[in-house]
This record gives sequence, C-alpha cells and structure tokens, in this order.
Amino acid sequence: MVYQEKHSLLGSPYEITVVVKDSTEGKTFADMSVKELKRIEQLISEWIPTSDISLVNQQAGKQPVKVHAEVFELLQRSVKFSKLTDGAFDVTWAGMDRIWKFDGSMKEMPSEERIRNSVQNVGYQNLILNEKDTTVYLQKQGMKIGTGGIGQGYIADRIKQLLLASGNASGLVNISGDITSWGKQPDGKPWTVAIINPVNKEKVFAFFPLEETAIETSGNYEKFVVFNGIRYAHIIDPRTGYPAQGVVSVSVFAKHTEIADALATGVFVLGVDVGLNLINQLEGIECIIIDDQGKIHMSKGIEVNQFHYN
Repeated sequence: MVYQEKHSLLGSPYEITVVVKDSTEGKTFADMSVKELKRIEQLISEWIPTSDISLVNQQAGKQPVKVHAEVFELLQRSVKFSKLTDGAFDVTWAGMDRIWKFDGSMKEMPSEERIRNSVQNVGYQNLILNEKDTTVYLQKQGMKIGTGGIGQGYIADRIKQLLLASGNASGLVNISGDITSWGKQPDGKPWTVAIINPVNKEKVFAFFPLEETAIETSGNYEKFVVFNGIRYAHIIDPRTGYPAQGVVSVSVFAKHTEIADALATGVFVLGVDVGLNLINQLEGIECIIIDDQGKIHMSKGIEVNQFHYN
C-alpha cells in the first residue's frame, strides 16, 4: 500500500509518501522522517536562536564557533556551490537588508545607493571554515549565514538515506518543492513529478519521471513587483542587491536534492544563457528554464520524449 502524510514544517508544506505493507509500518516511517527533519532543523535553522547557524551568526565579526560535523560539511559544500555559481547562490545571503517588498506595499524602487548598500554584508569569501577545529567564522559584523537555498534539499536527502537504511524500499519526500524519490511505485512505474505552468499555476506544464532523481523548482510566478514595465522576481541577486530578471521558473534535476536546491537558486539569478551554460558543463545535472516570455529552455541532456505533456 501507499501511505502518505502531510504536515506544515519548516514553515512550508511537507509531504512524505512511502510504499509499505500496512498503515502501522507507514506511520513508523513517516514519524521517523519528521523526527529527522526536526533534528536537522535544530542544527541549521537561522530562526532557532540555539542552532549552530544562529550561534555562528551571533558571533559574526567576533570569534569562530565550533559546530557539529554535519553542519560544517554542509557549509563546506555550500561554499563550493557559491563558488560554482560565481556567487549567484551565496550561503551568506541572509546578511542582505530586506529593502524589497513583494507583498504589494512597495510603490517605488529603492535608490541605487540603498540597493548597493543592501548587500555589503554578503560574501561567502568572508566565511572562514577551519577543518581542523570544525569552526565557522564570519569575518564581518552583520554577516549572516542562511540555509534557505540548500537546507531543505539537504534534509530531503537525509530523510531518503535514513528510510532506505531502515528498510523502506520505495518512497518520495517533498519539502516545499524539494522532491526526491527512491524505488518504484507499487505498479512498478517510476514516481512522477508535475512541473507547474508558471503562466497559469493551476495547470501542469508536463509530467516528468523521477528515477533515482531529485528535482527542485524555483519560481517567481507568485512573488514579484513591476516597475517601469520591468518584472522583478522575489529572488535577489546577492552580488548586486537587484532582483533576478528574465526568468519565471527554473527546475533542476540532480541525483541529490541538495544539489538541485542550490543550483536552482543560482541558475535563476544567472539567467537563461549563463545558467544553461553552467548546467551543460555539469555531469548528471539537467534543468528546464521558463523565461518571462513563456519560452521553454532545456539543458542538452533532457529529451523531449521523457515528458508526458498535458
């Protein structure tokens, strides 16, 4: 049987689906997944004052902080993604001033000076990782690490590993659009993910089979502002302080949800040409970008016949 639970966790929708012999076994695996999510949340959430990440942020510009090994390793990988995307994904993005509002309250663009100043505390280059002591140090006061662009993907991967190791052969976890799967559905078919049409979010653009693959979609079809006829997304370029332009949706496919998560953010900021060029250089990673004209761009490894179109 297929057992499914839905929760609101990490401030987002959380869904766990497992193929099991009965609902008791399903409940056991679901509880296990929620417990693992909450365990990691206590380590990496910048909203929890006692988390490793919060403690590092509190000591920014003052002193290094010793963190758990898994947090240190996550930050090491985060810095690699920051370098890979040339800072379009930046793990220190949380130091940005929140000068852009996407709730309808903003009536004019911030000044160039305010925008420029808003990112002065962002820069992964000022994040110092000491492997010998597993300490983390933010060199400038006001800097902050934010795991929002990678943490959910990491948690999804850990839940998959945990359930596989605990004897669950097939399932799917969805943390607010960070989706990973393992095994097959009861009928032997692969798990399938729906890619939403950004122009009309009530409609599905296509279905894509997930075979030992993860996907993450970043989109601005819900949160954006328009000034002088230009659409500005809620995803901010941490290098400039300006919202990303030209892209409405990015879906990245990778073996690990963490990778898909970080790269989806990076590609969204980099834009169609630079983003596709980056993905096309990475083995085993593919993406679909939908631009603000509704045009669909795919990386070279995606075959159109993989899709089942609506």
